[in-house]
Amino acid sequence: MAEARRSHPSQYVKLTKDQDASASGPGVEDIRPGELNLPVAVPQLERMMCIQCGQVLPEGHQAPADEPWTTGIFGCAEDPESCWTGLFCPCLLFGRNVQALREDIPWTRPCTCHAVCVEGGIALAILTAIFHGVDPDASILIGEGLVCCWWICSIYTSIVREKLQKKYHLEKSPCDPCIVHCCFHYCANCQEHRERKGRLAENSVVPMTVVNPPPLQEMSMAENNAPTSENEGSKAA
Repeated sequence: MAEARRSHPSQYVKLTKDQDASASGPGVEDIRPGELNLPVAVPQLERMMCIQCGQVLPEGHQAPADEPWTTGIFGCAEDPESCWTGLFCPCLLFGRNVQALREDIPWTRPCTCHAVCVEGGIALAILTAIFHGVDPDASILIGEGLVCCWWICSIYTSIVREKLQKKYHLEKSPCDPCIVHCCFHYCANCQEHRERKGRLAENSVVPMTVVNPPPLQEMSMAENNAPTSENEGSKAA
């Protein structure tokens, strides 16, 4: 074995640390541990996924264009029922809208949050304005707190509006959902209820084809035995 090694010397050359650094060169970067195991983006394997259900979309799929709302932001009078509900009990209307979009959330939870934050804040502002014995500095602090609470509630309610827009591919009308709920919260609440109600009414009317099954045919034992008896009689003759 020793003679074989001497006759066939190794083709690998052991480099020192300085020789290794000079061989790599200044333009060659060192490979970090685990860098070769990183995933490689392959455009041929990338697929478009649906945001709502997560299914793979075909290659020629194009997202539908945003549709306009069926009713305007100030069209509350078009649906008197939702108009009166949104005026005197907006928390109930908001709870129904949330439950229609999120079935795992009961309508009582958003209804309670809306009643405490929005209606409670309005009641506190009215009481602060009526009773003049409140310290002006305290009134300013209460007002700032109410404005901050109103803005936070507008952000929360705008999330529901955005989900409704994504579900039915609706355009941002008249402006951003957060600004809409901040300036026209009650009108936006009624508009979302009318839109959801109209969409459900359209989806419920589906033409159905009624197919009547053929009549049930039964064969009795007498009919089965009749041909055999005739054949036996002919054979006997």
